[in-house]
Amino acid sequence: MDSPVQLEVEDLNLSFGGVMALAGVSFAVQRGEIFSIIGPNGAGKTSMLNCVSGRYHPQRGKISFAGQDITRHPSEARARLGIARTFQNIALFKGMTVLDNLLIGRHIHLRSGILRGGFFLGSCQREEIEHRRFVEDIVDFLEIEHIRKRTVGTLAYGLQKRVELARALALDPKLILLDEPMAGMNLEETEDMVRFILDINKERGITVILVEHDMGVVMDISDRLVVLNFGETLGEGTPEEVQANPEVIRAYLGSAETVFSGR
Repeated sequence: MDSPVQLEVEDLNLSFGGVMALAGVSFAVQRGEIFSIIGPNGAGKTSMLNCVSGRYHPQRGKISFAGQDITRHPSEARARLGIARTFQNIALFKGMTVLDNLLIGRHIHLRSGILRGGFFLGSCQREEIEHRRFVEDIVDFLEIEHIRKRTVGTLAYGLQKRVELARALALDPKLILLDEPMAGMNLEETEDMVRFILDINKERGITVILVEHDMGVVMDISDRLVVLNFGETLGEGTPEEVQANPEVIRAYLGSAETVFSGR
């Protein structure tokens, strides 16, 4: 029987010169849950996502995915195992179409060699059809049919965020890391993004690790959370347990009602 733990972080330490970004952080993410990482600005949230995705390599500690030690794996190897991510600052190819950006997200699944690809032969044609069918399914799922052939740089900010989510899904991940997916969005765009995150988790069975400043959203959709403060673990548990933790409330400099309602 497979372990319910999909991702495990053990005693992770990350520093930049004399600045300690993460200091002995440990937590485990269960398969199929929405797990949020929260904390004040500078707490180490994005640094943690960068360690999990392979962008940063910690000086000490261990990261395991599906029972495999991936601490020293490069980003591409982690992507092949099924870890995808979005970024706080949109990282799309702005001069390309939405479809082309999504097809780039399928690059690790390409099997045809350079010769077949160059001449678009046999299996390469079949592979192209297969990848396009997969991408079109994501286009339908995220309701972006009307912009599928538009150049990304011409799209409104909220739609670009949705396209970035689509490109991460094009990887066909088992775990998706979302770095402030609602940042800069209006209320309607935020509600749409929340709905898509829930559908990704429930309908597609993808585990979600979420970094987000909107505490109202976080508390509504998370199964469990870990709270970071100056690179250290301040608390962990269900939304109810975290909201009742006095150390967490103090770190946010406010009452529980103010902090966790998103006001």
